[in-house]
Amino acid sequence: MIAVIPCYNESETTTTLDSLLNCTAPNAAFKVIVVVNQSEITSEEVTQRNLQTISELKEWKVNHPDFPLEILEELSLPKKHAGVGLARKIGMDEAVHLFHQSQTDGIIVALDSDCVVDKNYLQEIEAHFNQNPNTPGCSIRYAHPIQGENENINIGIIQYELHLRYYNQALKWAGFPFAFHTVGSSMAVRSSAYQKQGGMNKRKAGEDFYFLQKIIELGGFTELNTTCVIPSPRISDRVPFGTGKAIGDFIESKELTYYTYQFETFRLLAEIPAWLKQLFEGNKKIHSNSKAQEFLDSIQFENKVEEIKNNTSSFSKFEKRFYTFFNAFTVLKFTHFMRDHGLPNRSVIEEAKLLLRTVSKPKEEANLSELLTYYRQLDRE
Repeated sequence: MIAVIPCYNESETTTTLDSLLNCTAPNAAFKVIVVVNQSEITSEEVTQRNLQTISELKEWKVNHPDFPLEILEELSLPKKHAGVGLARKIGMDEAVHLFHQSQTDGIIVALDSDCVVDKNYLQEIEAHFNQNPNTPGCSIRYAHPIQGENENINIGIIQYELHLRYYNQALKWAGFPFAFHTVGSSMAVRSSAYQKQGGMNKRKAGEDFYFLQKIIELGGFTELNTTCVIPSPRISDRVPFGTGKAIGDFIESKELTYYTYQFETFRLLAEIPAWLKQLFEGNKKIHSNSKAQEFLDSIQFENKVEEIKNNTSSFSKFEKRFYTFFNAFTVLKFTHFMRDHGLPNRSVIEEAKLLLRTVSKPKEEANLSELLTYYRQLDRE
């Protein structure tokens, strides 16, 4: 098992290492690869911070000689590709190389350099893959700290995490098979699955979402809920979207309300999985909502379905190929289309409560933190 940690302009990487050091050791061999990275055009200030980080990591390694730490210094990456995706790719590709040397189909764990983990983190990841020998990868439970010193950040991170969990639960309710969290600091994959799906991409943001969708498409993807990653809720401008950017925008707006997709969007989405049997039998379907139908027309839905039907001999194969076409990217495009065509975003608190009422699990009187706690429980069921 190898944990890969990208590191750019960080000041707390050794805190993450301390957390891993405190973990109960797994039975299998374990290693950590930290990829200190930057572009060839990085500012002098960030360069000095990265050099300081390298110095701190080397000192930490000297002070913990038995801990299997490898430090990769990637300080002049091409500006076109430099970013978190490329950094993860460098570290994960190195993990594959090491597994090849030992002739092992090992586990590649993705973590970030602003996270801490539960004491049983390594042990539970190892046990999960042993108990699920056919799973290509898993999403690991995460929970942001919500009781920091800055109350506005607390309010922001609770609503942002609620947005992530609401979206995931809404997809499950709508009947989509790829409803999994795709958080870069909370995932693990087999080396063989990583290689089969072409490895990590070089995206500067959203690399985790795009990468995990490829792994999920293999089938048998799982969730690991018996341990937890605690990511930082800090403000960050390292990537154009994600937790740090969302919290920064939230604080800057001074509105203290986080907005998400209307639940009505998922009601409209839910019609599509319900069509599958009829589509396989050759029936054409028109969406009840004209704007939703407009979106389907824009992606040539009818032609694509006909093509899939003509190239599959059973419903199970049709269903699998359908969701390769109408995948998580398409669903996200649908939510954005509906947001821009009559269903503007609304308060995440109200939409999250509406979903709960729909599934007969109302929490009308719950305050913000209680609502998040309840959604965290739902994600573990």
